[in-house]
Amino acid sequence: DSSYSFPTAGQGGHGKCDCGKCKCDEGWYGEACQYPTTCNLTRKKSNEMCKNSQDIICSGAGTCQCGRCKCANSEGTGLVYGKFCECDDRECIDDETEEICTGHGKCYCGNCYCEAGWHGDKCEFQCDITPWEIKKRCTSSDGKICSNRGTCVCGECTCHDVDPTGDWGDIHGDTCECDERNCKAVYDRYSDDFCSGHGQCNCGRCDCKEGWTGKKCEHPRSCPLSPEESAKKCQGNSNLPCSGRGKCECGQCTCFPPGDNRVYGKNCECDDRQCENVDGDVCGGHGICSCGRCICQDGWFGKLCQHSRKCNMTEEESRSLCESADGILCSGKGSCHCGKCICSPQEWYISGDFCECDDRDCDKHDGLICTGNGVCSCGNCECWEGWNGNACEIWLGREYP
Repeated sequence: DSSYSFPTAGQGGHGKCDCGKCKCDEGWYGEACQYPTTCNLTRKKSNEMCKNSQDIICSGAGTCQCGRCKCANSEGTGLVYGKFCECDDRECIDDETEEICTGHGKCYCGNCYCEAGWHGDKCEFQCDITPWEIKKRCTSSDGKICSNRGTCVCGECTCHDVDPTGDWGDIHGDTCECDERNCKAVYDRYSDDFCSGHGQCNCGRCDCKEGWTGKKCEHPRSCPLSPEESAKKCQGNSNLPCSGRGKCECGQCTCFPPGDNRVYGKNCECDDRQCENVDGDVCGGHGICSCGRCICQDGWFGKLCQHSRKCNMTEEESRSLCESADGILCSGKGSCHCGKCICSPQEWYISGDFCECDDRDCDKHDGLICTGNGVCSCGNCECWEGWNGNACEIWLGREYP
């Protein structure tokens, strides 16, 4: 017998694999037997499960079938794929040669990754210097290509510009060796300053003015404490001075944003913004916030008091709303209560409607996820007002002296 039954990856197993092709059980179809012939989801619920992060059903490149995306042409060419049909490898096809990445690279999710010696969106341009010379010109003194802060194209580094405000960028140099972000003290972002406003930044290093010392010129020489003693006093029980939410000067914390009374405490340890959801509701309207934690009213529970203890659903109805597209309850990482997933509290980083997200994927800055200036939503930072950047690390609000 040449057929062997095994679960299809991530789909729960609805058929048998016979010589590289799926033979589906009754009630299932598709190249991986991933689509049920009858659907017990409402159209609205099905469409919700098919929306990408921009709320577009199947990224506009497929149809939604019972909570799962069926990508256009995927059975014929396989060029459109992904959970939400977000990858379109047709973007990699060169118009002239009609080859993927002009035959000089590999395509991944609509982007060409070129072989050595080739460049361009579709690897259509050849460099006039050898791959060895290209690498040599782009290698920084620490042996890294463009200091790991840029891309090498034909022997020239294009540095990653990290400043979304359109300034010339914080990373520069022939091999991107200068990173001005190293000069920025945490508080500097409010005044668009470097070196705590007490020094000059030269290729990522602070040269302090008279009367100031420290890696970022943050410590006044007149202070009776050493820089280490000052930082320790500001740190308290936190991992970072002023809990990563303020300026430490001679052992005293000034919390930021300035004037925002939601951040407070001797070491800025209380951040009541943590009690707000993306819409700014405090504890879901069902509790009070105390030092960044919600204390829920009777009948409500959850980190943001978002779950009601009362439930007027049957167990079956509840479970059907907690199943993700692959048919697994809360992605196997949580429990179901009244049609909503409650993600495992032991794994703080698991989140999402179906516990499908890993908040460790959110960018960090200053050692904090989303720099403490936003909410991590399914691997992406959603910044609070006045903040920008992948990790909400850039202040675009008003300047402070």
